[in-house]
Amino acid sequence: MHTVRLGEAPARNRSGAYISLGYISRVTSTQRADTDTDLDVGDFARAIENFNRYYIRLAMVQKLSFTTLSVLDTLAVSGPKRLTDLVRTEQMSQPGLTQLVTRLERDGLVERRPDPADGRAALVHITDRGREIGQARLEDRCRHLRPLIAQLTPGERQAIAAALPALTRLAELGNQAGR
Repeated sequence: MHTVRLGEAPARNRSGAYISLGYISRVTSTQRADTDTDLDVGDFARAIENFNRYYIRLAMVQKLSFTTLSVLDTLAVSGPKRLTDLVRTEQMSQPGLTQLVTRLERDGLVERRPDPADGRAALVHITDRGREIGQARLEDRCRHLRPLIAQLTPGERQAIAAALPALTRLAELGNQAGR
């Protein structure tokens, strides 16, 4: 078991890369994905959480809630969805999501159209304006990340670049599993 205490200098994981933990953590061998790999799922989850904590709080040109941005991103990536599907993916209550979609529709970011498979239901579609917001968000985040990435060593940048296909695949598997 490995323990890192609050305030300690960043530690290195088993592959020698730096990890930064802002809280006490305990990593056990049960967090391994399987016995034939050196990937410690606990280290991986903490690294993702630490990055996400920074990433989702980046200052934005357009001040929209995280939930609004998440719904727009879901629709941009996954295509039109029923409200019931969005409730599941966004982990919101039906009334809360209905209110949000109504606001987004009023603001011209989404629109509801009849579901061709079931005329009684509607699908929520992202509009061009909603896509523009997503694109502006990405460009803004890239603007914040570029100077940080420039501070990494060439080896660190190469390691991140090499990990991108696996991270993309992991996200796809999670989306397919409905998690």
